[in-house]
Amino acid sequence: MAKAKKARKARKIAGMGKGKTVTGRVLHDPVRDKLRPIFPLDLSKCTSIDALVRAMGDTAYTGRQIGDAADVLEAMARDKDCFVVMTLSGALTVGKMGLVFCDLIESGIVKAIVSTGALMAHGLVEATGRSHFRYDPSKMDDNELFKAGYNRVYDSLEPETNLDHVEEVVDHIFDEWDDDEIVCSWKVHRRIGEFLKRSSTGRGILKSAYDHNVPVFVPAFSDSELGIDFALHKIARQEEKRPLLRFDPFEDFEKFANTMMATKRMGIFTVGGGVPRNWSQQFGGYAELLARRGYKDVPLKRYNYGLRICPEPVHWGGLSGSTYTEAVSWGKFVPPEEGGKFAEVFDDATVALPLVVGAVLERIGYFKR
Repeated sequence: MAKAKKARKARKIAGMGKGKTVTGRVLHDPVRDKLRPIFPLDLSKCTSIDALVRAMGDTAYTGRQIGDAADVLEAMARDKDCFVVMTLSGALTVGKMGLVFCDLIESGIVKAIVSTGALMAHGLVEATGRSHFRYDPSKMDDNELFKAGYNRVYDSLEPETNLDHVEEVVDHIFDEWDDDEIVCSWKVHRRIGEFLKRSSTGRGILKSAYDHNVPVFVPAFSDSELGIDFALHKIARQEEKRPLLRFDPFEDFEKFANTMMATKRMGIFTVGGGVPRNWSQQFGGYAELLARRGYKDVPLKRYNYGLRICPEPVHWGGLSGSTYTEAVSWGKFVPPEEGGKFAEVFDDATVALPLVVGAVLERIGYFKR
């Protein structure tokens, strides 16, 4: 019996070497192969957001994705030659993520924003002191909400009176607009930021963007409350026999392209997906076409860093769920073998975003300023 045990032990030890086992497998030593170990999450040692996120990075699944995402965002933040664009979609200001975006702007990490119009409109509501509210399905159904003037965003409510207030602000901006000046989204949002600087005491995305000279682009401007307000303002001008304002979305396109063309390195931080992500990423393709089709002698301009927080799976085939490696094939990103750094978190942004951003802001000392 003892001899049989010794023989089995000897065969086991032999099977752990580099030689083939009797089943044909070659069992490697993970330490020699320099594999990175993972560890149990010890909450007793996590005394800050950064400590928690670093510990999560040594676990698995979505927890590890959050840890890896913080490392990529930190690399962008510390790269002084990197111009970081943040793209936003979804009702994230109704979801109360607005001050997180303010921190990203005020810390100097984010240099430009590309967003849906709705997100900026709901953020304007917040910045002017209005509130959003919890939805209680036991009190009203959706038809009753409509009659009462409560617009539902999943589990939260945007009172219609908030949006009426937004129109008053936007109307004021457009009333003062020079008739000869072309309107585009980044100019509108800068004017709103300037208005907030003069008239509000609280924080808000557009106010922070104005203070830090961060342009805010909304490519699908007409698909928003602000776009509707522009359309209504046009009707008012027609009734008053005033010159109509002209909106040109290519003013946004050219401003963004010229801004990005002047950068040394580029990073993109995407929350959600949709038009803001695609519009920002297509700059790489635009730059390549300028050169290949003979319009300008410009170098390849591709994003060096990419971080996205979005639960959209890749197999639906849409841009929102597509990977950064897929975008490499379009000439939008520097491939990893040439130094590209990417991270993707498949999670609800209201969970992942505060963790990732909070950890990086701690690392760069933002909260101590």
